Amino acid sequence: MKTSGNTILMTGGGSGIGEALAHRFHDRGDTVIIAGRREEALQRAAAGRDRIHTITLDLEDTASIDAFAKQVVADFPSLNVLFNNAGIMKFEDLTTRRDLTDAEATLAINVLGTIRLTNALVDHLKGQPDAAIVTVTSGLAYVPLVAAPTYSATKAAIHSYTVSLRTQLAGAIEVIELAPPGVQTDLTPGQANRPGYMPLEAFADAVAAQFAQQPTPPEILVDEVQFLRQAEREGRFDETLKTLTERAAKQRQAVGD
Repeated sequence: MKTSGNTILMTGGGSGIGEALAHRFHDRGDTVIIAGRREEALQRAAAGRDRIHTITLDLEDTASIDAFAKQVVADFPSLNVLFNNAGIMKFEDLTTRRDLTDAEATLAINVLGTIRLTNALVDHLKGQPDAAIVTVTSGLAYVPLVAAPTYSATKAAIHSYTVSLRTQLAGAIEVIELAPPGVQTDLTPGQANRPGYMPLEAFADAVAAQFAQQPTPPEILVDEVQFLRQAEREGRFDETLKTLTERAAKQRQAVGD
């Protein structure tokens, strides 16, 4: 991925990781289109940066994705990077019958939204120089957080999808996976202040530094996520799952959520 001069579409760009990275890409010389469901959040995220543009997008609305993609390409024909960042996370109790609304929404946004938007833009991107697709997964793709089972499963699915995408698009589009650790954002209630999670600005700085490398690593992994990313490879999956489960419970209790 070029280190400046890109035109980047960032889903989930109105807050959290998407907003922080949009700011860093803008400030290094990229044009960034941030997309999300809340126009007011997008406008706030774009304020004061003349190369950040906003457009609303609801990835649960299947029918609107193709129209959205056509609009973005028409308005920004130099678009060469798709950054699939949008996602939601819900805590779930699997021990009894429940309403599956949250689980279905998580699958629709995190998995199908990524696949559908990538599908809608892949032909355009193949015709662009220095084209790239970035998927945001999670350390939980490798060791699940049992309190968020559907979220963890969606990130594992997108990791697998990214491997296939990278292989099929080799030589045509660069495919990069960004797998964050727990980061202090508003992804879940109380997470922005949850002890033990990586501060957002420190995370964004570390990620920006890796995106500045040439060539760009196929996996963007900050030090804090290696505990999860390497667990199975290092033969400590069961131990890590136990540690993660216990640690997460304590962290959530510490802020009363």
